Amino acid sequence: MKNVTDSFVSLGHWPSAGILGFNTDILATNPINLSVVLGVLIYFGKGVLNDLLDNRKQRILSTIRNSEELRIGAIEQLERARARLRKVEIEADEYRVNGYSEIEREKVNLINATCESLERLENYKNETLQFEQQRAINQARQRVFQQALQGALGTLNSCLNNELHFRTISANMGILGAMEETTD
Repeated sequence: MKNVTDSFVSLGHWPSAGILGFNTDILATNPINLSVVLGVLIYFGKGVLNDLLDNRKQRILSTIRNSEELRIGAIEQLERARARLRKVEIEADEYRVNGYSEIEREKVNLINATCESLERLENYKNETLQFEQQRAINQARQRVFQQALQGALGTLNSCLNNELHFRTISANMGILGAMEETTD
């Protein structure tokens, strides 16, 4: 490094270098060198820098366009999804209403069927009670009739002779036969 610096320093001491001499003062030459380098960079690098910035601008604009297209696509998908959701909600409400009315209809049908079954059972019960009452009445009549008949036969046997006894029995048997035919 010292050799390079010495060569610049030694150039300043050459007699022919007085016209074109080099300033070896680093503080004085630094801003000049920087401005020359910047000028060269700006002059030659302006096109490259403009191209880089234009490319970057185009990529940013293309990304914005793509993002806008994606946003529009997402909005369309969102609208389609909302429309499907509304349709599904309407169908769900219809199913819910239909389900509730079907449940109510089934409930009414079940209540009606139960009422009919209860009514039939009540009728069967009443018929059975009437039948049992009639049977009990018939049995009581038969007992009363048999007791009355036995009492009458006992009275007749003691009071009547054999011929009168047979005629009375025959008449009573005829009456009894006629009564049995009317009760059946």
